[in-house]
Amino acid sequence: MPSGFRKIHPRDEEAPKAEPKKGRGAVSNPAGRFEPNTRAEFDDGWNQVADADWTPPPLRTNVTEDKSRSVICRNDSPDIGFGSSINPYRGCEHGCIYCFARPSHGYFGLSTGLDFESKLFAKSDADKLLRKELANPRYVCDGGIAMGTNTDPYQPIERERQITRKILAVLSECGHPVSIVTKSALILRDIDILAPMAKRGLACAFVSVTTLDRNLARRMEPRAATPEKRLAAIRALNDAGVPAGIMVAPVIPGLTDHEIEPILEKAAEAKAQTAGFTIIRLPYEIKDLFREWLHTHVPLRASHVETLIREVRSGRLNDPNFGSRMRGTGPYAEMIAKRFRLARERFGIPKRGPTLDTSQFKHPAKDSAQLSLL
Repeated sequence: MPSGFRKIHPRDEEAPKAEPKKGRGAVSNPAGRFEPNTRAEFDDGWNQVADADWTPPPLRTNVTEDKSRSVICRNDSPDIGFGSSINPYRGCEHGCIYCFARPSHGYFGLSTGLDFESKLFAKSDADKLLRKELANPRYVCDGGIAMGTNTDPYQPIERERQITRKILAVLSECGHPVSIVTKSALILRDIDILAPMAKRGLACAFVSVTTLDRNLARRMEPRAATPEKRLAAIRALNDAGVPAGIMVAPVIPGLTDHEIEPILEKAAEAKAQTAGFTIIRLPYEIKDLFREWLHTHVPLRASHVETLIREVRSGRLNDPNFGSRMRGTGPYAEMIAKRFRLARERFGIPKRGPTLDTSQFKHPAKDSAQLSLL
């Protein structure tokens, strides 16, 4: 064996800890919960390299065309304030480690870890599918369509693909209201569509801010806009006439909950029209991914954070029950809710945002080769 190499028997030492990849949130790429087989990595000594400065190449983003036949998703969850949503993309390059949408990648035989943020699906025909669904005579506009409820409609690949922009153009043409949640300043690109819609009471936006600590944000939400840019986006949207609020989401007990008041103070300075919050949710595989992230990036606080999350989740890391899954239960969760309410009132941020107008909706004309007889 060459000098400088050491063979390690798998029984002699524990499996090596995965090294975080630059620009990615998840530390590892575990098999999905629907996969029949899993793999456990160990160092057998053969992956040693002579060059100590060698680093693996960056993990590239791959995009696959999503061939869905419909684009509007229906929701009947009693603790979510929307009935219809559109997600232009599956997976999200922002790489937020806590993202509750990660388990959805398991349905494609992919991992909730690095696969979720590097193997994306784009619905390039979303605007055409939307037009077709809205043209159905049985379609009823009984509320706004929400965007950004699963993955971010303004994640980096939107800059080139412009799927979200095309969707907004269709909604504007039909007079259909829309609300958007994002972590990206790219939303400002579409002010030329959103501002006229907002003037008609058809559009509003929410920008999510988890922390003001730029270093923590870079590790926790590696490809999302910096906290400063998100706050600037709130101000720019409101200055353009698009009602924009802030979502302090998720609040992570023991890690970001001390920032509730400073975030809301900055939001008030940015003229936020409303403010809301959720407490971190860790369904399915996210529990292990998040714990791995904690022990990698904030090892001295990992145990404390996990203990507090269990405290607001009745001793578990996740609570799937409607109502309590968003806000948590117990004294610590109640304290967070009270602090948020008092801070929102102190800084003069309204509790509720604008009500969108559904009365302006009109069905788009159906695409047809046959001319009308009228």
